[in-house]
Amino acid sequence: MSHRFKMARSLLLILVSALLVTGCGTVPDASALLHTNPLYLVSPKFVGPNGPLTAGQAQRVMARLQENQQTPSNVLDRHIAFEQAISGNVPLVLGNKVTLLENAQATYDAMLTAIRGAQNSINLQMYIFSDGTVGKMFADALIERQRHGVQVNIMYDGLGSLSTSSAFFDRLRDNGIAVLNYRPVDPFETTLKWTLSHRNHRKMLVVDGRVAFTGGINISEVYASGLHSGNKSVDLKAWRDTDIEVEGPVVVQFQHLFIDEWNYQHGSPLMPRDYFPKLDRKGSEIVRVVASVPERFNPIYVTLISAVVSSETNVYITDAYFAPDHQMLHALEHAARRGVDVRLLVPSQSDEPLMLSAERSHYEDLLEAGVKIYEWQGEMLHAKTATIDGVWSTVGTSNLDWWSIARDNEVNAIILSHSFADQMNEMFMKDLDSTKQVDLHEWHHRGFRERFDETVAEIFEPML
Repeated sequence: MSHRFKMARSLLLILVSALLVTGCGTVPDASALLHTNPLYLVSPKFVGPNGPLTAGQAQRVMARLQENQQTPSNVLDRHIAFEQAISGNVPLVLGNKVTLLENAQATYDAMLTAIRGAQNSINLQMYIFSDGTVGKMFADALIERQRHGVQVNIMYDGLGSLSTSSAFFDRLRDNGIAVLNYRPVDPFETTLKWTLSHRNHRKMLVVDGRVAFTGGINISEVYASGLHSGNKSVDLKAWRDTDIEVEGPVVVQFQHLFIDEWNYQHGSPLMPRDYFPKLDRKGSEIVRVVASVPERFNPIYVTLISAVVSSETNVYITDAYFAPDHQMLHALEHAARRGVDVRLLVPSQSDEPLMLSAERSHYEDLLEAGVKIYEWQGEMLHAKTATIDGVWSTVGTSNLDWWSIARDNEVNAIILSHSFADQMNEMFMKDLDSTKQVDLHEWHHRGFRERFDETVAEIFEPML
């Protein structure tokens, strides 16, 4: 990129951003927190199936995590201490089983199995709940359980599910299911201050208070083309996405999120059920559930930046809408420059064309810093995952764009586990077989139209 072009772009960015800033959300100041040394003195809070762990028990947990770890032990200490500091009273929970679910077939099969086996309650929260074949499949399963005495509660986003017919949700209500429209698009229907920008982008399913699901997958027809391909081979015509199934004591955190949001939205009183049963140990994974709300500090974004800043060996990020602010970009670039293997897996095509240009506007600086960038060659990459240093992983609903960071309710699970990180790394490497790596030399020679589109998209990036 020529010096003159860079200067013109910078001036245009400053001018237009100044005009747009009043309509933008804000992102947390991660750098200020990262340089607050006392944060790293916070002792991590661990909770097991029988309650909080003592200091001695917590130290033994840390020692086990550090066994066979190739990175210095203080890296893990920093990951955990920083997360604890910004997550407040949300503890790290021991004794969980986390199952990685690749694509819609595996996710829908697992969710429907859990729904059909429900005995007490089902709490479902979706950004998009379609009324097509996929949506009707879920609706039938939920209605069947409701008719057998299981209380089903559904929360959907008013904007995300705007194209879903009211008759679809009326059918659910007519069968006894409690249905809540999160921030309706019609201002006369909302019980809160009306806004179109604040959305609930979370996707969660909690069954009997014992098993939970989260990740990028909505109940939507966009996944229909991949429902019969399974994981035997890569179906590039299907949307690529990732979810997890979680069993164990940490499920209580998912359940609290659903019920707290239901009450905040003034949903009808939930029917009495055993929403918080005693949860026994199910596995060996340590998990924390991290949630964000626009009016409050976003711990998801800052936690990921912290993990990147603290990384020593690798950072593998898969993201559907990669258009972050300078803090994340600088963290990735600095990590690559100090020798960390930093790789980004991002879409080559998108349902949001302007987002794709915004994503590519950052390629040059990232590539020059040593970050490896891979573009998915299939129809749509929709996953939101990361794995760092072979022990820290996250799967959830939060993207790396301003809208997700500053304007959406999101939820991510953070998993501390060598075995789960190994699965995440294996999945990431398998996905790279269906990508094209971006070459810095070729990128330097892209055309003027691509550069122009990137500049325009970067200007409007805070609105994306």
